[in-house]
Amino acid sequence: MGLKAVLRVRMSQADAHYGGDLVDGARILALFGDAATELCVRHDGDEGLLRAYEAVELLAPTHAGDFLEVEAEIVAVGSTSRTMRFEARKVIRPRPDLSDSAAEALASPVVVCRARGTCVVPRERQRIRT
Repeated sequence: MGLKAVLRVRMSQADAHYGGDLVDGARILALFGDAATELCVRHDGDEGLLRAYEAVELLAPTHAGDFLEVEAEIVAVGSTSRTMRFEARKVIRPRPDLSDSAAEALASPVVVCRARGTCVVPRERQRIRT
């Protein structure tokens, strides 16, 4: 337990789904899925399958041009399941009020989404952890 994965990605115009360049929460959940896959590969040598999310909280808006840092951590290991904690934080935001390419690194990251999820890994692909 305690194994972590961190992804950092810029939300593009293609990620914008709503007016005002707003990115939908499903895009963030897809990033959580990518981080979960990395954790399962590192822990078990298999991509596993993200089976369920629970307690998903969308806490702040995400827009095209925002940079997100996505962190996932294994918090419990069962015989075939891995429970994970996820958090997405906005670390850079665009500044279109200054120019088309202006942006700023945020002094304090803004948590935009939190969730817990469960991955399952086929029994024959699980590694013995010592």
